[in-house]
Amino acid sequence: MPPSLQVGPYTVIALADGDGPFFSPRSEAFPDATTEQWAAADQFDPGALDADGRWWLQFRAFAIRSDHGVTLVDAGIGPADSPAASWAPVPGALPASLAAAGIEPADVDTVVLTHLHTDHVGWAVVGGEQARPYFPNAEYLMQQAEVDAIEEINPQLRSTVLDPLRKTDQLRLLGGDTSLRSGERLVATPGHTPGHQSLLVAAGGELVAVTGDLLVHAIQLLHPELAYVHEMDPVRARASREQVLRGRAAGTLHLATPHLTEPFVAC
Repeated sequence: MPPSLQVGPYTVIALADGDGPFFSPRSEAFPDATTEQWAAADQFDPGALDADGRWWLQFRAFAIRSDHGVTLVDAGIGPADSPAASWAPVPGALPASLAAAGIEPADVDTVVLTHLHTDHVGWAVVGGEQARPYFPNAEYLMQQAEVDAIEEINPQLRSTVLDPLRKTDQLRLLGGDTSLRSGERLVATPGHTPGHQSLLVAAGGELVAVTGDLLVHAIQLLHPELAYVHEMDPVRARASREQVLRGRAAGTLHLATPHLTEPFVAC
């Protein structure tokens, strides 16, 4: 069984899809980070630094299972021919991780795509020229602002992801914060991309934030003000990070992150 976190009636399950080195030195990814900040981050998350000093990333999705159904947040790096193949360690293992969690693709009724970067949409649509949604019974949720910015983000994904989902009438575009089922809420967290979104799962005094790329390294958890060079709007990205991290004031906040070594971090 993959790692999981129980919050009230919700089981949040971490689904591994792969791991590998980042394509550029981490000092280039966070040019404003100091030596002291790197030391603190390495102590917090030592697994993010390999023996050669490279930034080592995990690639994972998350499933939220309850009596109300199954929500999948993000779709990983995908199969060998996925759009992420030029830089990520494909093929991904998400199908095996889902099976280990007892989830069939047909069981998933909602897929939340936090944003349109290739390592987050890999299993959304498969089949190449015979493209089909991998989750046949799911409604795929994205922010309208993300789709509006597709030419800036990655125009290739219009034909490989968006068009097939529109063809099967499985794409639903949102205009900001949106309640899903009881206890699950999507919040707009723009900055990394214009339509980036995160999922909040609340029960009792506990809150789980499934963050997408709201933060991509522990250094941004310890120092939310630090910009990442691949954020399209660093000012808005910082504001979004700080907005979600303020949830700590309301009780126990758990972060469920795609790229940190541990899938769940209690704040």
